[in-house]
Amino acid sequence: MAPLLLLLILSSSLLCLLLLLLLAVRSSRFAHRKVPLPPGSLGLPLLGETLQLISAYKTENPEPFIDERVTRYGAIFTTHVFGEPTVFVTDPEANRFVLQNEGKLFECSYPSSISNLLGRHSLLLMKGSLHKRMHSLTMSFVNSSIIRDHLLVDIDRLIRLNLNSWPSRVFLLDEAKKITFELTIKQLMSLDPGEWTENLRKEYLLVIDGFFGLPIPFFTTYARAIKARAKVAETLRRKVGERRREYEEEKERKKEDMLGSLLEGGGGGFSDEEIVDFLLALLVAGYETTSTIMTLAVKFLTETPAALAQIKDEHEEIRAKKRDMEALEWSDYKSMPFTQCVINETLRVANIISGVFRRATADVNIKGYTIPKGWRVFASFRAVHLDHDYYKEARTFNPWRWLNKNPSTQGNIFTPFGGGPRLCPGYEVARVEISVFLHHLITTFNWEAAEEDRLVFFPTTRTQKRCPVILSRRKSMTHSSSISSSSMEI
Repeated sequence: MAPLLLLLILSSSLLCLLLLLLLAVRSSRFAHRKVPLPPGSLGLPLLGETLQLISAYKTENPEPFIDERVTRYGAIFTTHVFGEPTVFVTDPEANRFVLQNEGKLFECSYPSSISNLLGRHSLLLMKGSLHKRMHSLTMSFVNSSIIRDHLLVDIDRLIRLNLNSWPSRVFLLDEAKKITFELTIKQLMSLDPGEWTENLRKEYLLVIDGFFGLPIPFFTTYARAIKARAKVAETLRRKVGERRREYEEEKERKKEDMLGSLLEGGGGGFSDEEIVDFLLALLVAGYETTSTIMTLAVKFLTETPAALAQIKDEHEEIRAKKRDMEALEWSDYKSMPFTQCVINETLRVANIISGVFRRATADVNIKGYTIPKGWRVFASFRAVHLDHDYYKEARTFNPWRWLNKNPSTQGNIFTPFGGGPRLCPGYEVARVEISVFLHHLITTFNWEAAEEDRLVFFPTTRTQKRCPVILSRRKSMTHSSSISSSSMEI
């Protein structure tokens, strides 16, 4: 018994000594620097403050981890999460500095678990001149003139088709995701909803689940997502190969969609694997964020009767000027000023993208601190959007704050779509899709919450119960029920 006790004492002593040495090394490693590290805590060895980060977001406070540390250390602080020392930035000027210096002082940095799901050729993971070229190509397909002249008609058509199929009780988040999936497939590959797209969507849902699971490769949600990703990639690869053969044999006129441009080369030839990764990444980008904003806009409006009444007036005025089943036009979209206020405020309060990770490629001096080369940086958009110094009653949904205010003039304090070279290329088409969705929902249905549902903020903002609502068709809009697949040329 005595030798065992002695062994335990020696083991405990050695462990304590090892921990002390690790802490000493981490402290002395940066002691020589003239410009100090941002204040903060690296937490426990190996674990850092990861457990505090995860547990904090189980509360109803949208930003508890950051709030506590900003109060203690200031707007730029050091922590250690997900296995790496990380500097959190919650200052709008510093965030802009990080975003604008992409490719100079910082580079995009995401965990390998994310890379495995997206594919190594995804836009999110591209760097340098290739990213610049592909980002420009993407933006060229979703700019205002393309949306007005080509995309809007299908956005309106597919949204009405989906709403027409709704029963009297739906989970709004699920239905919004189905809509955004179909819209994105249409824009990328010119494919209307059908058996092929529905089968793809079922596998795709498993891939999306993997982004929110622990990256353990066996018997987990993440493991199932990796298998589903392979199936989705193979399904897309067959479709890409089919389109490529048709073009080469001139059996089909070239379509003016993203796939068509990639097959033509987009300024340089692309393999089928590169095209599949690129399409899958764009599908991910257009699916989760837009559908969640659609859902939360409805939730916030439902909880704010005055805003709901005002947006109803706006859309009923537009609908009153149109014939039965007449599609929305660009001029109608431009006649929705309060709708844009609602979208802006939903983006600000919800913060579907709470921030972005970057990695310092050199020692970087910022606001009087040094971010060491190789350290990860998290530029927090949500912390700025919910800061009372920049927005009065910042954590209250108030769409009227945006009246007669252009978001583009808000400088660095409103960045729901990021910024710098990685500004979200689809920000305008997302706004159009949300606006058209709200128009047809408001002019077709009355609704009420089926049960109480609350927001959760980790790993992304969403509703806990998928926003169940009870619907009743508006008598003045009974013509909507006559829309069928045949009348919509599906």
